[in-house]
Amino acid sequence: MNTADSGESVVALVPAAGRGVRLGANMPKAFVEVGGSPMVRLAVEGLLASGAVDRIIVMVPADLVESAVALLPGSSVSPADAVQVVVGGAERTDSVRAGIAAAPDAAYFLVHDAARALTPPRLIAEVAAELRAGHAAVVPALPVVDTIKAVDGSGTVTGTPDRAGLRAIQTPQGFAADLLRAAYAADVAATDDAGLVELLGARVRTVPGDPMAFKITTALDLTLAETLAARLDLIAPLS
Repeated sequence: MNTADSGESVVALVPAAGRGVRLGANMPKAFVEVGGSPMVRLAVEGLLASGAVDRIIVMVPADLVESAVALLPGSSVSPADAVQVVVGGAERTDSVRAGIAAAPDAAYFLVHDAARALTPPRLIAEVAAELRAGHAAVVPALPVVDTIKAVDGSGTVTGTPDRAGLRAIQTPQGFAADLLRAAYAADVAATDDAGLVELLGARVRTVPGDPMAFKITTALDLTLAETLAARLDLIAPLS
């Protein structure tokens, strides 16, 4: 569902400037291919297929702006286009901040990792729908299946939290735009965007995540993604 006519623009921000050291690639992780398509392209195609966003802003290294425009459907460096490519930063937070600055009129933001390239469009649409329903912060979440241990600096176990109350958080993470702008203006550290808004006292709503929205971080993850892409018939030549 496109919301532009209602004046409540949903803008997706896709950080794609990270180097992806753990993946062992010699290029930014977002440009590593899964089934013949770069992760960032698959992520953008999923956002477009959701029908839930009005604009997509992709943040990439300065030297890869032209390459990104060539890879992404309907993209350019202009804010007038549905998919805009802008220069990201050294850290993920720098990239998201650049995306926020490029969308001053957004009513809602979806922050989506390019490395979650197989995220189902249905999940993206659900997060956006929860935002439109009045929730200021929405994240997809999966129950934790492993036992989790807290450890100290020496590696000694200090506790075992009850996993029944734990969730693994995915993207896209959705926010009322003013809330995310305020969170980034505070300039504090957190491991994800929801963590930043939590520091402002905002309540974060969870929706059921999807195993397909896993993050491609290691070589093993990439192998799994390639296998799934083949089974889902996602392997296709770039147009």
